[in-house]
Amino acid sequence: MFDLKTIDNSWTLFLDRDGVINFERNNDYVKAWDEFKFYDESIKALPLLAAKFTTIVITTNQKGVGRGIMTEESLQTIHHNMVSEIEKVGGRIDHIFYCIDVDNDSINRKPQPGMALQAKEQFTSIDFTKSIMVGNRTSDMEFGRNAGLHTVFLATTHPDTAYPNALIDYRFNHLLEFAKAL
Repeated sequence: MFDLKTIDNSWTLFLDRDGVINFERNNDYVKAWDEFKFYDESIKALPLLAAKFTTIVITTNQKGVGRGIMTEESLQTIHHNMVSEIEKVGGRIDHIFYCIDVDNDSINRKPQPGMALQAKEQFTSIDFTKSIMVGNRTSDMEFGRNAGLHTVFLATTHPDTAYPNALIDYRFNHLLEFAKAL
C-alpha cells in the first residue's frame, strides 16, 4: 500500500461519478440535471482535491445512453452543469471520460482500462504509478488495478464491501474523508 502523505501535485486523480460525486439512483440512471444531486461531502471535498492534484478526471460508465434510456445530449448537459457547480465552489474537473457501450467486454467500459488509456493520451503527463482511482464499486477498483492505478474505495453505496481487500488500497466513508486524509 502507498502512503497518502507522498501525494503531491504530480499525481492524477481519477474519480467515478455516481456514488462518488453525486447520489446514485437505485436501479436507475441519472437521466436529467434535475435528477442529479451532489453529496454535500463531495462539494466540500472537490476544492481541497483541486488544490492537491494537477489533473482530475472523471471516468464513468453511462450504459443508459447506450440502452436508449437517455440521450448523449442529456448526459452532456448533466456534465456541463455539474462542472459549472463544482467550479463555483472552487473545485475543478479537467475532463470527463464516459463509456456508453452496453457490451461489458468493451475496452472502454470499466473495469477494462480504456478510459484510463484515453486520459493518458489526452494528458500525457499522467503517470499511472502516481494516479489514484476513487470509486464506490469493486468494478472501479478493478478498473484501477487493470490500469495500474492506486485505489480508494468510498463506502457510500456498498458499505458491506469487504475490507481489507486486494483491490482496495484505502477505504473511506465519503470523498471529504479522503480529501482530509491527504
